[in-house]
Amino acid sequence: MSKTKQQNKKSDWIPATLSEYDGVRFLHLDSIWVQGAMRIRKPQHLELEYIQRMMAWMLWRPSAELRSGHALQLGLGAGAITRFCHKVLRMKTTAVELNPTVIQACRMWFHLPEDDKRLTVINEDAGQWVAKPEHLQTVDVLNIDLYDHEAAGPVLDDEEFYRHCHGLLVDGGLMTVNLFGRDASFAASARRVAAIFGSDQVWSLTPTKEGNTVLVAARGVVVPDREELERRAANIESLFELPARKWLRMVRPLPVSILNPI
Repeated sequence: MSKTKQQNKKSDWIPATLSEYDGVRFLHLDSIWVQGAMRIRKPQHLELEYIQRMMAWMLWRPSAELRSGHALQLGLGAGAITRFCHKVLRMKTTAVELNPTVIQACRMWFHLPEDDKRLTVINEDAGQWVAKPEHLQTVDVLNIDLYDHEAAGPVLDDEEFYRHCHGLLVDGGLMTVNLFGRDASFAASARRVAAIFGSDQVWSLTPTKEGNTVLVAARGVVVPDREELERRAANIESLFELPARKWLRMVRPLPVSILNPI
């Protein structure tokens, strides 16, 4: 999770804390809101349903390319997506997180490894990082989960931010965004993404029971036919034990009521 406002003194940071219940360890930022989770005996497993759905980009990517390219996560949380991309998919993986106590917590309590040839964890403001010209078209998969300790809405959510995110992606690149909050908030965020990516390159999954809606956006992806999508979903389930066929039933283009509100 990240915040747009820079904080300089160690005492300014919302401290990362943890709780455990029924074999699952949870990350918090001095509140009841869960910032991430890990099943202690299966650290590479994606425990939270919305985090699993953040991997829905895999449906839009050819099966032969699932383990290749550069994956970027904005907002580290408990490091679940970063661990999965690095350890399971074995992709080049970068995570950008503003709060240093979150990075420390992930390394101490959530099995996040130290940086290596394929993993880089950066303590920086995500909004500033994505705006750097040297990062243009260097990312194949972008996962965005940017919430602070209040979890009221994404802390980076304007068209300028999404324009920079679009610029990060290579042709055929994919972005997933966790949007949590009221329906009106989701609609406004979805319109901003569609304004940058194009309405024919943005889809959503149905909300989880907790209220998380995952948005998928692409840069110039040609959507395959249903038969090919079903093959990809079956392959994802077989290789990675993720409910990809369920995702496929949930995916919808953005409705006209969101794109063109009255």
